[in-house]
Amino acid sequence: MLTHPTLDQLRTLKLDGMACALEEQRQLPACADLAFEDRLGLLVDRERAWRDGRRLERLLRAAKLKHAQACLEDVQYSAGRGLDKRLIATLSGGDWIRQGQSLLLTGPTGVGKTWLACALGQHACRQGFPVLYQRVPRLTETLRMAHADGSFGRLLTQLARIDVLILDDWGMTPLDQAARHDLLEVIDDRSTSKSTVITSQLPIDHWHAWLNDPTLADAILDRLVHRSHRIALKGESMRRKQPEKAKSDPSS
Repeated sequence: MLTHPTLDQLRTLKLDGMACALEEQRQLPACADLAFEDRLGLLVDRERAWRDGRRLERLLRAAKLKHAQACLEDVQYSAGRGLDKRLIATLSGGDWIRQGQSLLLTGPTGVGKTWLACALGQHACRQGFPVLYQRVPRLTETLRMAHADGSFGRLLTQLARIDVLILDDWGMTPLDQAARHDLLEVIDDRSTSKSTVITSQLPIDHWHAWLNDPTLADAILDRLVHRSHRIALKGESMRRKQPEKAKSDPSS
């Protein structure tokens, strides 16, 4: 068998997983005793695993998660945090994303809102869903600049394609009228088919006052609140409790 030309052709066809598996089979004497169908099956399995791994890498890189290492397996269900294991287990299944439902995470600073949102985002990537993390102040500035350079429509289209959009620091800074209109455009594009995760120090019943425009506030909250899961985190700041692990601990 002309192995090297075969390896070259596999790589030309972008079957890198199969190429790696074939090289490994050549170095394992036990593989020589396997039937052709068994060896071929191993090559195909390796190619699929390779592609799944590359896709996950791309999704995680595009997600730009603030806590890239956050994962649901590391969630702390300590007493007093306000976390329901059954709800997290339900969310881990991904049906809320398939049904375009939102998730509203509230609580004081440091209790792990952002970390939990990133853990859910990472899990969504593992399930094959495109995710994007954005801080609301930075997003509104990006939208303002998009108006100026003529890319606003294109940016809205890009955001509308994201299966899970994480909006962090909701309610952190005041909004002007243009920013409120832009947020409505973003939320409206997602209201029936895509999921939005919001983290906020403000309780949900204070969001209307923060938006500071009764008509726009009604429109935005109507699209967010009525088809959403809610988690109100409680307790002391986890930054103060474990300062020596600040880089990996859940933070708000």
